[in-house]
Amino acid sequence: MNKEQYFNELYKRYGAVTRTRNCFFYTKKGIRITDLFQENGRAILGWEGGNAFTHLKNTLCRGLTGSFITEDFSRVEKAVSTLFDSPRKIFYFSDKESAVKAGLLLSENKTFIYKPWAPQKLNCKDLDCIVLAPPLPWCETIFILAVNPEIYVSSPDKELLLPKSIKQPYALEAAIARAIYNLIDALKVRQEKDWFIYDPVLTKYWERKGPYLFPKIPQDKYDSFILHCLDLGIAINPCYNNPSIIPFGADKGVFTKLKNTPFLY
Repeated sequence: MNKEQYFNELYKRYGAVTRTRNCFFYTKKGIRITDLFQENGRAILGWEGGNAFTHLKNTLCRGLTGSFITEDFSRVEKAVSTLFDSPRKIFYFSDKESAVKAGLLLSENKTFIYKPWAPQKLNCKDLDCIVLAPPLPWCETIFILAVNPEIYVSSPDKELLLPKSIKQPYALEAAIARAIYNLIDALKVRQEKDWFIYDPVLTKYWERKGPYLFPKIPQDKYDSFILHCLDLGIAINPCYNNPSIIPFGADKGVFTKLKNTPFLY
């Protein structure tokens, strides 16, 4: 099921989404929906974006909307370097595939897709290229390639990378940078204890790795499972190959209906 079909199904059941808060949709019919899709991870820190959108608004209010140079350094580059605890040069791409291809062009064996809290043994400091989806709703078509500057400078193929990268408005960069700093703060707080409390219900249908849920449901029955969950007020990832996400901070009771009305497969 694609995302457009998915949200149409949500609309048919509950009407328009009128407000979001943390990991919840609030709908026209007065029903609260627990969101496990979280815009494919873009809203993993909450739909409000923390104070990232405040930074966006403040930047716009200062009239910094032109193509002129606004600062001597990239806020996002500094934030990404802090996240990965290593110097990074960044490039923006409009899709994940292009970002990964560019990374592989620079470093075939040390390019990695980063997912916060995903169990991993790799040390980001040791990686040449890292692809990051900014943890900010409204950035669905933005992917960041974070490159070790030494690898970039020494690569004979670096000029092939630049024409495929894109620019971002400064105001949006300010919001993305703040979102990354919010992620750094959240990484210090969210732990395994915040996710396993939901296991008694969720592991019947998903394999959990950190906060990420990978379906055990057969793929040919997954669309039916999506609709079953929507009927129970639970929005999961509509794409079988992408994980759903534990709703951080939600009461365990949000899954009572799924416990009492199981999906048979």
